[in-house]
Amino acid sequence: MSSEESKYDISYEIWSKKYRYQGSDEVARDNSPEDTFRRVAHAIAANEQDPVKWEREFYSILSGYKFLPGGRIIANAGTARSEVTMFNCFVMNKIDDSIDGIFETVKESAMTQKQGGGVGFDFSTIRPSGSNIKGCEANASGPLSFMQVLDATCRTIMSAGQRRGAQMGIMRCDHPDIEKFITAKRNNAALQMFNLSVAITSKFIEAVKADAPWDLVFNGKVYKTVKARELWELIMRSTYDFAEPGFILMDRINEMNNMYYCEEIRATNPCGEQPLPPYGACLLGSVNLSRFAIDPFTPNARLDKDGIARTVTIAVRMLDNVIDLSNYPLPQQRTEAYSKRRMGIGITGLADLFIFLGIKYGSPESVRMAGEIMSTITHAAYRASIALAREKGAFKLLDKEKYLAGKFISALPLDIREGIAHFGIRNSHLTSVAPTGTISLFAGNVSSGLEPVFAFKYTRKIRKGTGDDTIDAEVVDYAYDQYRTFMGDKFDPKNLPDYFVSSSDVPPLRHLDIQAALQEYVDSSISKTINVPSDYPYEDFKNIYLTAYEKGLKGCTTFRPSDHITGILIRDEDKKKKEKEEAEKKKELEHPPIVRPQPPKRPQELEGTTYKIRTPLAADALYVTINDLVEEDGRRRPYEIFINTKNLQYFSWIVAMTRLISSVFRHDPAPKFLVEELKSIYDPNGGYFSDGTYIPSLAADIGRIIERHLAKIGIMPQPQKRKPAPETPVKKPTDDKSVPQDVSQFDGMMICPVCNERKLVMQENCMKCLACGHSKCG
Repeated sequence: MSSEESKYDISYEIWSKKYRYQGSDEVARDNSPEDTFRRVAHAIAANEQDPVKWEREFYSILSGYKFLPGGRIIANAGTARSEVTMFNCFVMNKIDDSIDGIFETVKESAMTQKQGGGVGFDFSTIRPSGSNIKGCEANASGPLSFMQVLDATCRTIMSAGQRRGAQMGIMRCDHPDIEKFITAKRNNAALQMFNLSVAITSKFIEAVKADAPWDLVFNGKVYKTVKARELWELIMRSTYDFAEPGFILMDRINEMNNMYYCEEIRATNPCGEQPLPPYGACLLGSVNLSRFAIDPFTPNARLDKDGIARTVTIAVRMLDNVIDLSNYPLPQQRTEAYSKRRMGIGITGLADLFIFLGIKYGSPESVRMAGEIMSTITHAAYRASIALAREKGAFKLLDKEKYLAGKFISALPLDIREGIAHFGIRNSHLTSVAPTGTISLFAGNVSSGLEPVFAFKYTRKIRKGTGDDTIDAEVVDYAYDQYRTFMGDKFDPKNLPDYFVSSSDVPPLRHLDIQAALQEYVDSSISKTINVPSDYPYEDFKNIYLTAYEKGLKGCTTFRPSDHITGILIRDEDKKKKEKEEAEKKKELEHPPIVRPQPPKRPQELEGTTYKIRTPLAADALYVTINDLVEEDGRRRPYEIFINTKNLQYFSWIVAMTRLISSVFRHDPAPKFLVEELKSIYDPNGGYFSDGTYIPSLAADIGRIIERHLAKIGIMPQPQKRKPAPETPVKKPTDDKSVPQDVSQFDGMMICPVCNERKLVMQENCMKCLACGHSKCG
């Protein structure tokens, strides 16, 4: 890697895995990131009258990592992949409430995901469960049943041959099945391929404040009336314990929509930063703010606003060209894109920029600076789009009078509004803050999107040579590394300036301040996650959402680690303490080992127990039978295991597993290690929930059954049950300073399903791995 990022092994690895084109008969192989940037610049300049000039301009902002297009663009532009789109995600059609309409949506979503696009749906148009179906004397099964069909479809399809797709499911807060929707992922294994969000309205929030009744309605018919505050409590408790559903203010989105006069938005893309009409598409790119600090770490450090504006001007033209050059999974998506020419230029590296400028994330100065940065980007983007309209024409559905009357447009500077009145504008929407986990790693591990730095430094294991040996490699945040270089011999990692703050150092309400400052200048929306500690008080947690509403945000997402979600997102020190306590408990319960020179012979008759496993990974249930040998002193020990199912998909795997486990049972009278080994297995395609607990794989579920059985016969202690979240906080903080500042509370990150390192975190409303760059959002 010839650029300054060469020192970051993680950046080179991300490029090689995610964006490097391996070549074909028509297109040469990428041998370096510079080759990738040349390929992208050349391809996107192809429809210009002077392609040589614009290829040079596009390359100038790409090669310097000043502008990072969406991952689909970097990976696919200029390649021989004719069946792949350069758009990251889409919102599907308004679902028709009929079998034909629903399965037409299933087909169209499958075609979209096949080409690499994530999809969003609004399920509010499907009649509630129990409704009468005319002509067939039957009751409707409701939206959730059809969501399961889409869930299975998504699980089956590899998106663009690389990953399974992402899906967003949305339901209005007044739909009769909203309570089922809210709790859909709690106690079963369903809908694991969906992010879920409730479309909240201002009318509902006001009803919550007034503790008023709330009608659940479909097609004008009231099916049920509930207390608004009780429904709000159900949403909040589920979000507190399970991190879902999300919170989207749909009427505010439509109220601020530039295209309010010709479209209704009912859904968003999977990560929430792009509220879109039916068949709308996400065209994304991010300004890498870490490249726009002049004289960093000095008293003269300042923002390069002119550099940002120049970069944005070129980026608008680049993304506008993508609209014409990209493939589209469906003709309706092409029509929608051509008629409005939406795009979403956002940011990454905000936290690193603050560090370069000596500004503490979450401080009043950082809030002011965030607004200044986003206004610079938005105003430059709108001016560039007006210039493009003069050259290439305005978007087809522009009605100047109505467009200029829109709430967002009417707040823009006078010169922009006058430019639109005279010349029109090329693109209906221009700004959005999207997840940038993977491309941020690619650009030298800059801080992701608008998020604070999650960890300034951590290690990951990498393979040494071609063998199985691994070594620890250091991965550091870009700004941290630059500061270390700047300080030289004077660098002291234990004595960093106070503006080096990580995500756990920033109080939740200060996160909202930053988001609100940006949202004022963003015409779409923002993907953002507020991470809170597991012991964060519930009442304060609810206040985050009400504050988000009051600040004018279009959505809000939080992530609170809990056993309901993974069971493993805990502090390292707490984990060690818990392991020590469990070890002591086990020691008390253990019996002296029974030493045998050879395994006991099987008697004619054994006593056993059969357990049932229901999983979305198999169409039929699995029945696990464990038979016990009764010792002379009456103690029981496992002797053999059988697993039976109608599904032949796992037949050979089951036979092999049961024979091996049975052999272990016969040779080891207390095979507790089996439980830990099986429960640590993670399925790269994702796990599922059972009884409110996350199960990372089918093998782990079998391990859980064995643990349950060994506890039943006295060989192991009873599995520790989850403690319910407290109804009221034990200690309510009086202000934001009382929020825990200890970064270690997020050190116990989740295990990545791809690289199996404990480096999976929630940021920007999207799961991403700090170690390998895996991201649910691409």
